[in-house]
Amino acid sequence: MSYANDVLVDTEWVAAHLDDDSIRIVEVDENPALYAEAHIPGAIGFDWRADLQDQTRRDFLGPDEFGELLGSRGISNDHTVVLYGDRNNWFAAYTYWYLRYYGHDKVKLVNGPRERWIGEGRETSTETPDYAPETFTATRGDDSIRARQPEVLESLEKETRLVDVRSPQEYSGELIAMPGYEQEGAQRAGHIPGAASVPWAKAVDEDGTFKAADELEELYRDNGVIGQKGEPIIAYCRIGERSAHTWFVLHELLGLEDVKNYDGSWTEWGNLVGVPVEKDV
Repeated sequence: MSYANDVLVDTEWVAAHLDDDSIRIVEVDENPALYAEAHIPGAIGFDWRADLQDQTRRDFLGPDEFGELLGSRGISNDHTVVLYGDRNNWFAAYTYWYLRYYGHDKVKLVNGPRERWIGEGRETSTETPDYAPETFTATRGDDSIRARQPEVLESLEKETRLVDVRSPQEYSGELIAMPGYEQEGAQRAGHIPGAASVPWAKAVDEDGTFKAADELEELYRDNGVIGQKGEPIIAYCRIGERSAHTWFVLHELLGLEDVKNYDGSWTEWGNLVGVPVEKDV
């Protein structure tokens, strides 16, 4: 069983296309400081917090601001964007989803994180590329792949499948947030009622590459995420980046049509008044 869509490239493919001007390689790390230490030659670095998020409200950039950001870094609508990063591509997958949300279909994800490129002894650089400004026009956001809180609340009365991709300790309510991320926590611990627990990292092998398609389908079907009637799926985590990784697996690799990322995630849900929460502790 092969992947449903041609959305992955391997490191050998990237190495062979370093001088291809139709491509823009972009690194997006959970730890933005890594980009300055070493990156793929010619890669553009995005700081997920400083560049990709609105600085006055908890949301990502609007279409005009997003287009201005990409254009200022030398990315146009004609470029194929190739994404990679640390943490087995947490924020690379998030940026992939972000690009798709704003209508850019020419986008690929490297099958494996930045550590794979470096571990293979491939060429790296510390220089920031200076591409000429381009024009990037973002379309209106595609809400068929993004869920907001009211829709998630309404889904509790429907056949929608919810998947919580955080750690088992976060899901159970033992922890509100991962150790070291307490500043991104919530007032309450637990999970959205009825959500299945399938930690995002179960989708990748030890080297950070994605598991085979049949293994992925078995994983999500056995855990009640994939239903028999093509029920809608909503993935969530803490702030939306790990769930974007799972969205990528379900929507892009397995080809399931009705899959959304709830990027408000637990940081929003766990702080709301009046919404239900389940705990296993």
